[in-house]
Amino acid sequence: MDVASKDRLRAVDLAATVGISVQQVRNYVELGVLPPVRRTASGYRIFTGEHARALTVARRLAEGHGWSRTREIMAAVHTGDLPAALAALDGGHAELDRERAEIRRVLGAFETVLASPPAARPAPRHGARIGEVAALVGVRTSQLRLWEERELLRPRRTPGTNYRVYDEAELRAAQVIALLRRGAYPFEIIAAVLGELRTTGSAQRVRAELARREQELHTRSLRRLRGSAALHDYLRGRGDAG
Repeated sequence: MDVASKDRLRAVDLAATVGISVQQVRNYVELGVLPPVRRTASGYRIFTGEHARALTVARRLAEGHGWSRTREIMAAVHTGDLPAALAALDGGHAELDRERAEIRRVLGAFETVLASPPAARPAPRHGARIGEVAALVGVRTSQLRLWEERELLRPRRTPGTNYRVYDEAELRAAQVIALLRRGAYPFEIIAAVLGELRTTGSAQRVRAELARREQELHTRSLRRLRGSAALHDYLRGRGDAG
């Protein structure tokens, strides 16, 4: 059935609704972000209100899920593969859940670090040898070597003898690792904690930064929720929402 003239949109009008170029509209059609288009006898594309709605939904989805996943979701919808679209959508929400859990675990690790007592004594001014560090931290030297192999510790080496020497920062890092391992934290969490400490230099500042990231995660979660709601309305309008 022909589309009534009053329901037709020009590509330039469709592009203007969300502030993109006509070429982007064409790209979205090719990628499946927009529904397939019909053409006039002379070859012009026929856009309708459905394309405008799809474009609005895609932009809302992209705010929360990013364009890569949005293309996947919308293309699945427009090829009739609703299970694939829902799986992609669920994957996005699951990613946020994993990221939130990771932040909370790292925050918990920092709370453990902040609550820990200071070192019994600082490293010597010239640095401490591996045996001294092991005694200060309360672990075997083999543990320190293992942590170095995992790139958690970075002792310098003395010229000629190649002995390991730990400065104050590396002694503190060894103490943090030992503390978190006693708390059963996995190495990937410990690596994240040490990376933040080495970058920021202050456990308190790192804790504040992680709290800020957690708040940003809440914002992203709300954006994804709005995108999911817009998609549901779009599916319902197409008769695909059950």
